[in-house]
Amino acid sequence: MTEAIVRSAAEHDLPELLNLYRHLHPHDPQLETAAAERVWSTLLASGFTTVIVAQAAELLVSSCTLAIVPNLSRGGRSYAVIENVVTHADYRRLGLGQRVLAHALDLAWQADCYKVLLATGSKQETTLRFYESAGFHRGGKTYFEVRRP
Repeated sequence: MTEAIVRSAAEHDLPELLNLYRHLHPHDPQLETAAAERVWSTLLASGFTTVIVAQAAELLVSSCTLAIVPNLSRGGRSYAVIENVVTHADYRRLGLGQRVLAHALDLAWQADCYKVLLATGSKQETTLRFYESAGFHRGGKTYFEVRRP
């Protein structure tokens, strides 16, 4: 396994995180620096979201975003959503994505979330098995999405 530190991202991580996201959506246009800094500042200050990163040497090599949503049902227990799961192409199959997801789940359970949701657009069986090996279950509920036209 590759030596890596798993931690919450900090303000100074933005450039490395943007580079890592090129492995998530390589065809997305690059976000302008000022826009990225505004979004990053809002995300870090929100109190609802945490970006979790795995850092190997000086490089961010894996990440996910955890949002903990306050909730009035389920006895007032929050739920969590994980998005933007990515591992640098050169660091895949080393257990880093598993470690990042495990850290996200730990944070969600510490916040007394009653469930954690994760959706993927991938149909690749290896990707789906990766999420199952991290503790997620297929077929429990049916999720829908709508995207802005």
